[in-house]
Amino acid sequence: MPATSSIIFAYLVVYIVWGSTFFFIEKALHSFSPFVLGSVRFILAGSLLMGYCYLKGYKLFAKTAVKDALFVGFLLLFVDMAAVIWSEQYISSGIVSIIAAATAIWFVVLDRPKWKENFSSLPTVLGLIFGFIGVFMLFAEQLFAQWDSAGDKSIKIMAMFVLVCGTIAWTVGSLISKYNREKRTHQMQKNGEEDIHVMVKTAWQMVCAGIAFTVVASLNGEYAHFQAQDVMPEDWGAIIYLATMGSILAFGSYIWLLQYRPTTEVSTHAYINPIVALVLAHYFTDHQVTSLQIIGLVVVLASVLLMNWNLYKNNKKVRLFKRAKQMKRLRELAPQSSIPRIMALSNFNQRHEKKKEGDSNPHE
Repeated sequence: MPATSSIIFAYLVVYIVWGSTFFFIEKALHSFSPFVLGSVRFILAGSLLMGYCYLKGYKLFAKTAVKDALFVGFLLLFVDMAAVIWSEQYISSGIVSIIAAATAIWFVVLDRPKWKENFSSLPTVLGLIFGFIGVFMLFAEQLFAQWDSAGDKSIKIMAMFVLVCGTIAWTVGSLISKYNREKRTHQMQKNGEEDIHVMVKTAWQMVCAGIAFTVVASLNGEYAHFQAQDVMPEDWGAIIYLATMGSILAFGSYIWLLQYRPTTEVSTHAYINPIVALVLAHYFTDHQVTSLQIIGLVVVLASVLLMNWNLYKNNKKVRLFKRAKQMKRLRELAPQSSIPRIMALSNFNQRHEKKKEGDSNPHE
């Protein structure tokens, strides 16, 4: 087990660095057009990560795995990130981060094999309702902003629709990857292929996104008008930060944490990232953080909590806490010599041990 200080540092990176990437995208857009920004960021990040994997001695190519990584990378890192970057030209990085946190909505709506489980769960349904209410509040805040002209309101609403489409693309890519995993593993075994490391897959995803951004930036004229000498030094710094800290260090910390900490615990970054983004937007940009945005953030985060409620309540630490609480209650039922109390404790422990033996929860 790694040192506590290492785990705390990894959490700080995932919480703060990932949350700050929304802010640094907005800063980089001062000198970079959207698709040039994505091109430089992911070509740089993909090349650095692939070089790191090469030096580590990881296998870099397996046809089936790379093909899947390219497809997932196109949806997750190109379509979704293109929507994020393009949208931040018109709306605050804080609002973008809140909409991104609401991605959990689409996992509930689009994960058809789990519809019966999801829609029969009251917390999940309530979370879904709250999620849509929170997103609607953010749309309404942009629509009725008194300081914007009609044209500004229209482009901001369009940007938010584009952003929502990007979160849907992220969800679709994630679900396809999830449900094709068994099929992909079978295909690789059939072909006698050895799987590649998760960092190598991520490098291929970044390379795919970088190439896609480059193609679009070349076709739409962004690269034709791009002048590297006109980029401000601080904006080069933002790009380097996004490529190294955001795409490599934060992701590496996330993968590392998943090896040692419960998934439900690591997933708490979804609650912290938008708070970090909103704080940075408030103090370091000229965007106004309104009370409606803060309320929308609270509603969206509450919805994410409710939609993950079943995972959290089945978490090992939560079950141990409930068991300790139940044991304490049983001890207080009667005096130490009480036969019924002793039998109750014995039966409770037996039930717990049987449940523990039969527990196959993958999120522990």
